[in-house]
Amino acid sequence: MSYFDNDGCQLHYEEYGEGKPLLLVHGLGSSTLDWEYQIGELARHYHVFAIDLRGHGRSDKPREAYSMEIFAADVVALIEHLNLPPVHLVGISMGGMIGFQIASQNVDLLSSLTIINSSPEVKAKKPADYIQIAKRWTLARVMSLETLGKALGKLLFPKPEQADLRRKVEERWPRNDKRAYLASLSAIIGWGVREHLAQITCPTLVISADKDYTPVALKQAYVSEMPNARLEVISDSRHATPMDQPLEFNKRLLAFLSEVDTINKNPA
Repeated sequence: MSYFDNDGCQLHYEEYGEGKPLLLVHGLGSSTLDWEYQIGELARHYHVFAIDLRGHGRSDKPREAYSMEIFAADVVALIEHLNLPPVHLVGISMGGMIGFQIASQNVDLLSSLTIINSSPEVKAKKPADYIQIAKRWTLARVMSLETLGKALGKLLFPKPEQADLRRKVEERWPRNDKRAYLASLSAIIGWGVREHLAQITCPTLVISADKDYTPVALKQAYVSEMPNARLEVISDSRHATPMDQPLEFNKRLLAFLSEVDTINKNPA
């Protein structure tokens, strides 16, 4: 276990393997454990770093408001703390949003960007959006973390053969700090950098599960606004693609990273 300090907040990260740097950023209410089916395989090819965002995992949980800009600053601080060259950044859900935030402001820090089941904005644009956001916020406030964990486990992993994955969510979710979880959820609502997508020039892979919360078409729409991005869809998957389809996910990710490394090694 390793730690570093950013603006008075002690942040936990893990480090594996050797080679070009690859940085993994987890989703809301999760931790470095998000990547348990990736780290071993990725570390065979890359110098892998996985961070616990503030308010999550083994990192500090300051009792203050969080923002996507603050989360992004913590990730940038880790890159600078380790004095890393441009990294391959891989983010899922909220981690993908943080990836968008960093890429829109500090694209020079990135060798590539991989976004998993995420979006460059969380803004209500029609009445149904306001209702959905209000519902999620209210449920997060009134339900216990244990109840949320059980509901989320069933939503992410509904198949009988996915009982072990459901159990992991049910066990891990109650470990969250409720106040930090709500502060992180608040940081997401209303955030967006979609107007800056044209500035994200690094090679970008957007991975969408076919059964993610948001339709594939919405991801294709924002991918079309990016100058160097493509969308790939993984079948028979929901929001936690690295967990429910690890072999296919790892194959797609490594193929993309190898392609980027080859281009960087042999530029036109």
